[in-house]
Amino acid sequence: MHFSVEIKTHQFNLSFRSIESGMARLSFREQVLRVREDAIVSSVNRLLAEKGFDSMTVDEVAADVGIAKASLYKHFASKEALAAAAMVRVLRRALQVIEAEAAKPESSAFDRLRAVTRWTLQVQLAGEMPSLPSQNSTLRATLVADKVYVDLVMEVSEHLGQWIVQAQQDGSLTAKLPPEVILYTLFARACDPVLGFLKASGQHGDEQMVDWVLSTCLDGLAARP
Repeated sequence: MHFSVEIKTHQFNLSFRSIESGMARLSFREQVLRVREDAIVSSVNRLLAEKGFDSMTVDEVAADVGIAKASLYKHFASKEALAAAAMVRVLRRALQVIEAEAAKPESSAFDRLRAVTRWTLQVQLAGEMPSLPSQNSTLRATLVADKVYVDLVMEVSEHLGQWIVQAQQDGSLTAKLPPEVILYTLFARACDPVLGFLKASGQHGDEQMVDWVLSTCLDGLAARP
């Protein structure tokens, strides 16, 4: 037990030193700007989850972070750029979950899809999933022009798409639907309104709600004899 604690402590110290070293390579001003930018994106992420893109304002973000609007614009040129940064953050988190599931050799493709979808629902329920409109030409143009965002979407889609095809081949998912239809259905869980309705009732626990929505999604897609 003591040996295990020592190893974990050593690993933590190495990780902390690595972060500390990375920050040390930045000037004090760069460090301040990075911390401020992180705070801005965190605020945007929460406000998008709570209010949605159309209701969120740049003034509101600046006030929430505690900085002047002019200072905010030094980091992000527009409301659309703020939304793009929030989406990049959540996609990076999603990719970390996907990579963790891919590293489990005992998991089937269907198990991995279920785990990633569960994570998506949990993030939404925790109020940490940005809510963006499906039809907004200015926002769409900003997202499409953001290479980091586009690359992350492609990488996440590629992983999930491969698992969907594998699950269809082994009979875990129905082969009657095109893989892209199932992919879009899984993506849609990020903004599934059912969780909000269930949560508003105040009658159910978080895990129960997640299990129900997960079941209606994946069990409904599961192949049947």
